[in-house]
Order: sequence, then C-alpha cells, then structure tokens
Amino acid sequence: MAVKIQWLGHASFKIVDGGTVIYIDPWQLSKAEHDATLILVSHTHYDHYSAEDVAKATGPDSELIGPRDVIIAEGNGRIIKPGQIIELGAVKVTAVASYNPNKQFHPKANNWLGFVVEIEGTRIYYAGDTDITDEMKDLTNIDVALLPVGGTYTMGVEEAVTAVEHMKPKRAIPCHWGEIVGSHSDAERFADAAECEVEVLHPGEELSV
Repeated sequence: MAVKIQWLGHASFKIVDGGTVIYIDPWQLSKAEHDATLILVSHTHYDHYSAEDVAKATGPDSELIGPRDVIIAEGNGRIIKPGQIIELGAVKVTAVASYNPNKQFHPKANNWLGFVVEIEGTRIYYAGDTDITDEMKDLTNIDVALLPVGGTYTMGVEEAVTAVEHMKPKRAIPCHWGEIVGSHSDAERFADAAECEVEVLHPGEELSV
C-alpha cells in the first residue's frame, strides 16, 4: 500500500498509510477529522503549534510528540529531544535539530525540531523551521524531503537547493510558502534547480510514495 503525503498548506502535512494517520504541524485545518494516530509538532510558533488545530486532529487514540515547550503548552504528550527516537507501532520518529545558525528566529538552544518519519520502509524528512545545519547534512536515505523555501525565517530557495545536494533525497516537496512568506514562484524555482524530483503541491494535494 502506498504512503500518501498530503500538503495541507504552509508547513502542515498529513501522512496516511492504511489506518495510520500522522499530522505534522497542523494549522488552519478546514475540517475536524479527529483521525490522528500521531501528531508531531516542531515548535511553539503559532503557525506550527495551534492548540485549536491539534484538537481538530486529535482522536480517541492519538498521541502527541514534540519539544518540551509544546508539550507543556498542550498539557499532555511525549517530549522528544534532538537525536532521540520514539517508536509507535509501525512508525519510527527520529527528532532532528531544527534551527537558524545565523539568525535569531529559531535558536538551537530551544531544542526545536524537524522529524524523520519512517513508515512502511519509507523515510520522510520534515525539516521544520530551519536553515542548513550539520544535523541536516548528516541525513541519509531520505525518500521524501519536506523543505521550507520561503526564506526570512527559514531556508530560501538557494539554500534548500544546497540542502538537497547534501541529503540527496529521492524526492522533495517545498513548503513554508504561500502564507506569511514565500510564493508559488519560490516553489517553482526550487523545483527547477533541485537535483532531485520535486513535487510542487497545492493545498490539499497529495503525493503517493
């Protein structure tokens, strides 16, 4: 069965494999599905951690995983730190440090996160709000990289292209554009320049892996 990756807009994704449903940074959800097996939240900025949207995704058996400040704000869930691994059924989640080495928006000391999600032999890297980091450069065997291209607070197009050169993912999906910062033209420029297959999705569209 194919793993489906749906871009919900901005930096929000839904990954579905059979009965397993994973949300990453749910934000501005159009419907309250209450269908999540797992909810991953990268950090506490409002466009990534939204208590209202976490509630829309949360079902009777959902589990929330995120950095310490997210879990404290939500009042429940499991804390994960960069480098740690949590396995939940058929899903393996590895936390990857996500930060700006030379900007003040996302300090490394906050222990904010990206995630490598492994499901059905597929490795999906969600970068979070980050620039290129040593931790990112060390990633290998990535099937799909979900990379910000909007710039200002995260990598822009050129840096995202360089990130692909380091990681060598099989595919990439640009995100963190269309809301707040970044445009469709940024996503297309990334697609034209990146040394891998790139899927430029519109909100609600999905990629089957």
